[in-house]
Amino acid sequence: MKSNSMIQAVVLLIICTFFWGSSFPIGKHALEEVHALTLVFWRFVIAASCLVVYLKVKRIPKMHLSVYQWCWVIAVSIVGVGGLNLGLFTGLATTNATNGSLIMALSPLMTSLIACIALRTLPSLVQTFSLLVSLAGVLMVITNGHFEALFSMRINHGDQLIFGGMLAWSFYTYFSQGISRWMPVIPYTFVGMLSGASVIGIMCLVSPQVHPFTELWNSTGLGISEVVYIGVFGTVAGYLLWLNGVRHLGSANAALFFNFVPIFSVLTSFMLGQAVTQLQLLGIAIVIT
Repeated sequence: MKSNSMIQAVVLLIICTFFWGSSFPIGKHALEEVHALTLVFWRFVIAASCLVVYLKVKRIPKMHLSVYQWCWVIAVSIVGVGGLNLGLFTGLATTNATNGSLIMALSPLMTSLIACIALRTLPSLVQTFSLLVSLAGVLMVITNGHFEALFSMRINHGDQLIFGGMLAWSFYTYFSQGISRWMPVIPYTFVGMLSGASVIGIMCLVSPQVHPFTELWNSTGLGISEVVYIGVFGTVAGYLLWLNGVRHLGSANAALFFNFVPIFSVLTSFMLGQAVTQLQLLGIAIVIT
């Protein structure tokens, strides 16, 4: 029974990373019609709305947590969900996609390091080997085999913002493992979506050039459908499947699957007409292995 639940968690994590990976090329096209903050704001609003309906239909009882537990859940959600998206999308405005992808690919390694420091243990040889091999495959896909591009990278303000977002996500993944023991996944995800919408909503208010409602209203049908896809599949389904995997496999093991995100991003781009090289396919094979 335990083996079946672990296999199910692995499959669901792969589906989760597909949703997240496919959201990058789809989101890139959506950004031609709306601002990045507008896209992120609506993804969380849509996600929170879907979860409200689900909670009402399933008649899930209200959570009775202590003040300390509520403060901890909200704080982790704000840092993890809001921090990741705020750092990622604002950072991409002043750095290139290659730098951003490379920095986000460090998340599994950072999550494992956080777990080792918190538990005062050393990573196993198998875990270390898996991390290094996965990272090598991701680098091959992102750089298209031109590893010399790594030496020409410059750490600018955008890179620092994305690194902060990656670090926030790593902490969120680790601490979610403990929170999931006393709070169900769906209510916890709902709190995360509300936290994300609140953080990004504040950013929209203080950004005069961002108009979430007007931009969405003036978007085409395709643009609106892309925003809805990112909100429903790239956010609601993605976060639920991710937290389920963290609960069954642990934060360090679940973090390994994050390496599939750039892989599915490349494959989705290929399905949308973008060419994929043999080196990128080799990198995909390495990550899967």
